[in-house]
Amino acid sequence: MGRYTGPSCRLCRREGMKLFLKGTKCSSPKCPIEKRAFPPGQHGQIRVKLSDYGIQLREKQKVKRMYGMLERPFRRYFGIAQKAKGVTGQMLIELLESRLDNVLYRMGVAGSRREGRAIVRHRGITVNGKLVDIPSFTVSVGDVIEPAPKREHLRRRMKENLERTKDRPVPAWLQVDAQALKGVIARAPHKDDLGLAIQEQLIVELYSK
Repeated sequence: MGRYTGPSCRLCRREGMKLFLKGTKCSSPKCPIEKRAFPPGQHGQIRVKLSDYGIQLREKQKVKRMYGMLERPFRRYFGIAQKAKGVTGQMLIELLESRLDNVLYRMGVAGSRREGRAIVRHRGITVNGKLVDIPSFTVSVGDVIEPAPKREHLRRRMKENLERTKDRPVPAWLQVDAQALKGVIARAPHKDDLGLAIQEQLIVELYSK
């Protein structure tokens, strides 16, 4: 399976905003976008006026990179959102937020979504008591997310992450028991829970052409 293996901070600079891809580094003065808030490359500081298509494309790239996805799976999520009942853009956000790797990031037991994927792939998480090793697994309302038994090194890692991210707000759709490292899906996630400015309608317009 293909995946992006380049510098994460380069993606944030390209989109002109923090996508929080490097955990606590993104909230520290070491974050590269604090020093170089312009796109990477030799022409990065040249101002370019984007067309309507360019604006839509940048919004799609921003959201895709935020969740650490490539084009094909991202487009597949859009297709599912399009067929679901409700507003397509809002359904897309709900699907992306409901990924297990993102849930671990939102809980604070993973410093980033990439680390969340690593924890899941290393068989460190159970959902409703069953081991899940697929980062894209979609959680539902009422699901209980807990550390897997006999994975003490991952449990310690999650506890350390939770301590480091204790000042990060937990979205209202999640209930977290810090002592037990347990999370419960209280309701479906909404766009207002993101804490980042996302114009999902631009993505809908782009894919609808």
